[in-house]
Amino acid sequence: MRDIIFVSLENWDGVWRRNQFLCAEWMRRFPRLRILFVGRPMDVSHALRTGNEESLKRPWLSRHPDFEGLTLLNPLKLLPNSIALGRAINSRTLASQVKKAARRARLVNPLLWINDHFAGTLVGKVGERAVVYDITDDWTLMGAIPVQERRLVRKADAELCSKADLVVVCSEALEKTRKNACRRLVRVPNGVDVEHYKLCHKTEKVGAPGAPVFGYLGTLHGERLDFQLIEALANRRPNSKIILCGPNMLQEYERHQLSSLSNVEVRPPVDYRDVPAVLSSFDVCILPHRKTPFTESLNPIKLWEYLATGKPIAATSVAGFRDFHEVCHLGDGAAGFVAACDAASKESGVAAGSRIRLAEANSWKRRVDDLTEVFRQESWLGVQKTKVIPAPSAAAAKVSAANVVTNHVVAMNTSSVCLRSDANEVQALVASSAGITE
Repeated sequence: MRDIIFVSLENWDGVWRRNQFLCAEWMRRFPRLRILFVGRPMDVSHALRTGNEESLKRPWLSRHPDFEGLTLLNPLKLLPNSIALGRAINSRTLASQVKKAARRARLVNPLLWINDHFAGTLVGKVGERAVVYDITDDWTLMGAIPVQERRLVRKADAELCSKADLVVVCSEALEKTRKNACRRLVRVPNGVDVEHYKLCHKTEKVGAPGAPVFGYLGTLHGERLDFQLIEALANRRPNSKIILCGPNMLQEYERHQLSSLSNVEVRPPVDYRDVPAVLSSFDVCILPHRKTPFTESLNPIKLWEYLATGKPIAATSVAGFRDFHEVCHLGDGAAGFVAACDAASKESGVAAGSRIRLAEANSWKRRVDDLTEVFRQESWLGVQKTKVIPAPSAAAAKVSAANVVTNHVVAMNTSSVCLRSDANEVQALVASSAGITE
């Protein structure tokens, strides 16, 4: 298996998403594989503009403690992307940092796997063997982003589709909208590791009789959640408890709306190791998602995780869930969703085995099997004998991002960033930040 430069939309943290599952399975399957996982950039201009210099203290480059061969990069982003000059400089420095990090991680003829549509500027600049563009959400349809940013997203997405040797999508909707814009496209939905959820395989009710616990595990975002459905369930079933847990991206008015409901509890993100324990505390796993073109583009990991628990499921008839209507209770609108939740809470548990078997048939191992077969067809599995640039000595300085930028940034306000360095000094800045944390 070829080494991989994996450019992600999220950092590698305790909240596992598609990117972590794919990388983890590859590394278990190919022990000698090396992956450079490029997470979110440390935004220098935003940190200094807002006084949040703590955000710059994440290591620039580090090795993951649990996966040998996995290196994590959080590149520096110097200027705002809202201006053309800033985007141009950020693009150059990103390519320089990724290339330097790949050498330090001793990658050989890597695949460039891109999940971040704005990372298309890396194509052809980091010594990649081939380019894979993995689309997991149709950000071109997200309603909350400004018009100018939406145009940039559409342009970046279209360019990557045309540049990539392979486009991977997770849903039928994404397949329909991208199939004529790329050289080759494959649909690989999300999956699940059923063994991880054995703790949930019990039939006892969690809540008191007549007081079920309805639970949602996933990103809390107004583009996804339908607050009218949550409010209807809370008000019409006042004895029930509704738990919403995950990365909180709610607006202030949305937080206030939920806090006004006495039987709704909002919890923080859950580490992947603790997900089974959290799901086992639910009587019914719910998905009160809005029905929009954006949510239609999704293949929610929650679907597979919910199925793996064997627990009753109540959801709106969104993409993914409606394909399994035999084992999920579906309902749209306030009355329909509440009825689905009621039916799920009264379920006897006879469908639990069917749900678990469906999850087993859609494992991450099978997803990686499918991708590996595509890589074999493209001759991307073998590693050519290519000289690797030696890694620097262990005595190389370990420099934190905060220290690196302190000596280079002179002044900043909300409209501009004044740097003491010219283009050459920017490159020196990137070079000086190339220490690796063991």
